[in-house]
Amino acid sequence: MPLTVREALTPAAIAKLNSMELRARAIVEGHYSGQHRSPYRGASVEFADHREYSHGDELRHLDWKVYARTDRFFIKEYDAETNLSVHLLLDASRSMDFATGALTKLDYARSLCAGLAYLAVRQRDAAGLVTFDLQVRERLPALTKRAHLQRLFDTLDGVTPGGETNIATVLEQIAATVTRRGVIVLVSDLLDEPESVLRALGYFRHRGHDVLVLHVMDPGELRFDFRGPTLFQDIESGERMLSDGGEVRGEYLAALRGFLVELQDGCRHRSIDYALMDTSQPFDRALTAYLAHRQAAVGRR
Repeated sequence: MPLTVREALTPAAIAKLNSMELRARAIVEGHYSGQHRSPYRGASVEFADHREYSHGDELRHLDWKVYARTDRFFIKEYDAETNLSVHLLLDASRSMDFATGALTKLDYARSLCAGLAYLAVRQRDAAGLVTFDLQVRERLPALTKRAHLQRLFDTLDGVTPGGETNIATVLEQIAATVTRRGVIVLVSDLLDEPESVLRALGYFRHRGHDVLVLHVMDPGELRFDFRGPTLFQDIESGERMLSDGGEVRGEYLAALRGFLVELQDGCRHRSIDYALMDTSQPFDRALTAYLAHRQAAVGRR
């Protein structure tokens, strides 16, 4: 049985994530990247939650009433403080149920989403989740509350592989509903027509969102180490084909290279971040390596 996302977020994984930041590289709701944690003042500010004081927090946000009761320092958090909304779009179609190792692509993708949600809420930003196959299945709004993070984890644990998918159509529907500019993270195996997927991702960019694509693939898909007569089955359509794995390997790998290059070039052309995630690599190592690269790139801007 796969680990729950809380079990996947081991102390070692959390320690790695705690050294990272998820920074917007574009202007988001009037503030520049790296400056999105700017508290608003006024009647529109809404109290959200408490968290323990950390070195460097502003003393004006200490809750002295809580201190009087507990003899511990807590910071008051407000929903209006967040300037960054992170929307996690999780592909839960049947093709994500594939695995040649211990974890399916969906298991791995759930852990990636959990890590990013934890990171967003830790830095006092808002995290939301959309799961989909042919249509949107579940949607959680982007909120900062820690109780919301626990609900998001519960939702991730409950995600099961669905039916076929039409990534482009679903992305277009979601793009029409996300009105506040923020960070859009698509976590998927992208088994759809690249041109259609890239066009749909472009809708988010046109609306001012910062877009990240985490392309989840199994090592069996990447290396195709099949030999001799092998029965291949399309996990979504059920269609079967008997082929000699060794004979078709070269043709398959050439087609895969073309597929990946088209996606990578298309994302680069649209100023979309793209990262290939191999499920044989620990998710926390892959995610922190990507975030470190992204942080360095944002810092150079």
